[in-house]
Amino acid sequence: KSGINAEYGDVYILQSGTGCGEVNDHLMEMLIMIHACKIASAERVTAVIPCYPYARQDKKDKSRAPISAKLVANMLSVAGADHIITMDLHASQIQGFFDIPVDNLYAEPAVLKWIKENIENWRECVIVSPDAGGAKRVVSIADRLNVNFALIHKERAVANEVQRMTLVGDVDNRIAIIVDDLADTCGTVVKAAEKLKEAGAKAVYAVMTHGVFSGPALERVMGSCIEAIVVSNTIPQHEKIAICPKIQAIDVSSILGEAIRRTHNGESVSYLFGNVPL
Repeated sequence: KSGINAEYGDVYILQSGTGCGEVNDHLMEMLIMIHACKIASAERVTAVIPCYPYARQDKKDKSRAPISAKLVANMLSVAGADHIITMDLHASQIQGFFDIPVDNLYAEPAVLKWIKENIENWRECVIVSPDAGGAKRVVSIADRLNVNFALIHKERAVANEVQRMTLVGDVDNRIAIIVDDLADTCGTVVKAAEKLKEAGAKAVYAVMTHGVFSGPALERVMGSCIEAIVVSNTIPQHEKIAICPKIQAIDVSSILGEAIRRTHNGESVSYLFGNVPL
């Protein structure tokens, strides 16, 4: 039951899709709230989902596998959502699963700001993608910083376990910054950091948008050669930072808040794709 009067109003429901509890509980809470507002005659209901649930299941990678990201899109639409605001989807094509408007915001402006403010010799760094899928993201950041980039090709034997890695690019005597959209079990990023150190990197940082940190992730990060692993607060990180001091959080609430303000006032959100609001 909603405790506010949503009749003929412009409603924004904020719920991160994963982390800090059960994913399915969060998803059901959001669906029920959307439905409650819709049948209470809300004029428009916008679901603000900083971390989209089941985003990695965006295609059939094997026979009889579900496309759960599409199912979530269908559920949100059927519940009554008129608009979706999210951040750094695992695959941009997930926007095509919806028949309603989707604004996929980027943490990239906040990442650039953190790099410039916290890494002293950032002009000598190399931006590294831990897999081929993140190459576009890394090239964009490297271009805006005017630095080089590198790529790590990985082969998996089974899901969440990397079998072999090959580095493409030069990181010798440079600061390496690994950039990706998601930190889950951290097996990939830890092995990538070891590979970069073997290749002569002076220091290794990791910057991820969504910090899930499931299973042995925190122990792996603490025992790794990574100087710091930086994630946004699309998922609450207070408890994990207390356990693992190598984790740092970037606040992206201003980006989401400005997106809500601009959407409510009928303004363009394109400005947020390249800038952090003051």
